[in-house]
Amino acid sequence: MLVDGKWMENWQPVQKADEKGRFVRQVSSFRNWITPDGRPGPTGEGGFEAEPGRYRLYVALICPWASRALIARKLKGLESMIPVTVVNPILTDQGWRFGGFPGADEDPLFGAQYMHELYTRADPQFTGRATVPVLWDMKRNVMVSNESADILRMFDRAFEQRVPSDIRLVPDAHAAEIEAINPRIYDLLNNGVYKAGFATSQSAYDEAMDGIFSTLDELEEQVTREFLFGDTLTETDIRVFVTLIRFDAAYHGLFKTNRRQIRDYLRLSGYLERILQFPGVRDTVNMDHILQGYYSIKALNPLGVVPKAPEHVQRLLEACDQ
Repeated sequence: MLVDGKWMENWQPVQKADEKGRFVRQVSSFRNWITPDGRPGPTGEGGFEAEPGRYRLYVALICPWASRALIARKLKGLESMIPVTVVNPILTDQGWRFGGFPGADEDPLFGAQYMHELYTRADPQFTGRATVPVLWDMKRNVMVSNESADILRMFDRAFEQRVPSDIRLVPDAHAAEIEAINPRIYDLLNNGVYKAGFATSQSAYDEAMDGIFSTLDELEEQVTREFLFGDTLTETDIRVFVTLIRFDAAYHGLFKTNRRQIRDYLRLSGYLERILQFPGVRDTVNMDHILQGYYSIKALNPLGVVPKAPEHVQRLLEACDQ
């Protein structure tokens, strides 16, 4: 991680643990917002107007947080407005690296070798981990945001005047429901799998497992329509999807979330397939990056052996490609 702008130690998966061995995720540090007219958003400073070609999104295709920003960019038709740089999925001792893997890009702006070099450009005294996604302002050469939840909201609303869309990821009719359920989805499911995988005590692992599968059981009962809130795909569906698509291939084995697989849930399996078939979503899923990335975590897989995707996952992806 970086300490006062200097790389001090090899990358480790456990950022922090509490007194009971629970995995604690780093809080995002850059929280500015792109807005239609450049006025300040809910956090941070102003001056980030929704202009074409001004911003670049850095992502890792292994990462569910980055992938939800990538999905929002795709669904909102922002590909020509916001170019993307994909990092190497294999985690190095210095974190995310550019290039050197099929589908990974070199850094087009600064020729950086590692993502942490962008963080020290944004803040020469930065202390913390260099995470993705990163939304970069190429006009001012500053980091707008490294918080995926905020980026999701920006993409949903900020560019609407320049790129009108029929898709609203947080529709007014379901805004209250979305705000109510998102924290639970994040804590117990999205971050829950990490809390299980990186638990440093039995009690922390057991607690995380109970949260994961109680949430999946609840979602199985809730998904009685096409999506969580009816026939409209929302931000919450994207949040759930990025975990479901990785679950059987990566979390079930590597993170020991092996009580059940998603394939064991009839409704959730159909729900996963519907989202994957939603126009544009399949383009954001790269199972090779997902497997290579997760199984490169030395603390969990020291020998670096990478399995193939489960047959049912591979068949699902291939069916969407036809």
